Amino acid sequence: QLQLVESGGGLVQPGGSLRLSCAPSEFLSDNWVIGWIRQAPGKGREAVSTISGGDGSTYYDDSVMGRYTISRNHAKNTVYLQMNNLKPEDTAVYICAAVHSRRTTRLRPPYVYDFWGQGTHVNVSS
Repeated sequence: QLQLVESGGGLVQPGGSLRLSCAPSEFLSDNWVIGWIRQAPGKGREAVSTISGGDGSTYYDDSVMGRYTISRNHAKNTVYLQMNNLKPEDTAVYICAAVHSRRTTRLRPPYVYDFWGQGTHVNVSS
């Protein structure tokens, strides 16, 4: 069973930065779509960013555009989410998820993911 383990969350002041990591238990080829989804108290799940394809095609929700950067290090089999200029509204549990490209024809969210991590907490507060 594929597992996804997130790390890098924590407490940060508004305007600060964090880098989240998603480490799959198995090597994932370029045929996998990997996404970051967040859920804040009282809110539903929100797709914030995805990366897919051999060319590293990316997607960003409007709420994080220009502040977040998703990237993939194939050698380390790790996906990162660099978060800059964090705002209190970014406070949430951030979850890494994955789905193989043969399971979806979509080019952007929403995806129906087959594998989910446990999440890492991000708390943006003074």
